Amino acid sequence: MRTSRRSLLSAAAAAAALAVATVVVPGAASAASPVVPRQERAVSGRPSFPVGADVSGPRGGLFGPTSVWRQDVRSAPVNPNSRALVAGLHEQVSTLYNGVAAFNVSNYSTNVYSVAATQPRVDVAWDNCQKKTYTPKGLLGPGGQFTAVPIPDDAVPARGSDGQLTIYSAATDQLWEFWQAKRVGGRWQACWGGRIDRVSTSPGYFSDGFGVAATGLSFSAGAVGIKDVQAGSIDHALSLQVVWPAKWTTFSWPAQRSDGFSTDPNAIPEGLRFRLDPSVDVEALNLTPIAKMVARAAQKYGFIVTDKAGAVALTAESGSAVKAATGVDPWTKLMGGTPHYEVMRGFPWERLQALPMNYGKP
Repeated sequence: MRTSRRSLLSAAAAAAALAVATVVVPGAASAASPVVPRQERAVSGRPSFPVGADVSGPRGGLFGPTSVWRQDVRSAPVNPNSRALVAGLHEQVSTLYNGVAAFNVSNYSTNVYSVAATQPRVDVAWDNCQKKTYTPKGLLGPGGQFTAVPIPDDAVPARGSDGQLTIYSAATDQLWEFWQAKRVGGRWQACWGGRIDRVSTSPGYFSDGFGVAATGLSFSAGAVGIKDVQAGSIDHALSLQVVWPAKWTTFSWPAQRSDGFSTDPNAIPEGLRFRLDPSVDVEALNLTPIAKMVARAAQKYGFIVTDKAGAVALTAESGSAVKAATGVDPWTKLMGGTPHYEVMRGFPWERLQALPMNYGKP
């Protein structure tokens, strides 16, 4: 199910520049994502990466404990309009795609490369696929968002037309996210993206109109990670994409902007937080193991509305980078034979609670 990719410098952004119990999936421990040195990747037809590169993201997410993605919301107050907001979200889930929210793991997700300090850096070319009439300030050149990126030559963008790719360097405490990334004529290029410096202390969003999500929030931060599921616990907030977000002029922190369009007075603003009612007994729910992990995370850290899409959707880290390195997609085992479109069946969307607008804003 496709994540809609709008003009990422939306009207709001153009004007500016111009964030318990554990269920372990059976067998998951043996499916841990590898850190595979070059010599062990000398398999015909498969990419090779620098020594120490890891073809998946770190467990527990990319950002530190002070970020919006790690904020405990169990004791947060409830939005006065929570009932209407939750009803609207529940309607969006129940009326589309057989009443099951999407679990975007096969397409419209992102691959995450945790690169070593020794990874060579290259400049990423700007593919002006949106036909802008100007070069966005700060994108290219010295210190630019696309300058000196430690991206492996044979990195694999996630499947789908969004072609998203995330590069994380713990050594330099930096994160890059790219939209429509591809390698052309031996050189990397992307249509849009951005860089976050000092990731460990960052609030978890991009500034100045950069970043691949419509809200400017980190796209990869709220994804269900491979290592999260292997460990049996998601220890960060989750990105939530909705179908009919409120018009772009109304959004809630930590969103930095919006591409919403609905003028319904009860439309969900991008950036709004939801949590699963902490009184819900997750163990009693008839859910897949992954959906139970999502439910526990939603009770403690909640969902953050990051984007619009053709269906209510969660994002999972793509397994295609691991498959490119090892020949095996880890999600095949982690989902235990459940199709990706059935992973979230039975999730109690009607038991969510909306948090106040701009909750947690300093």
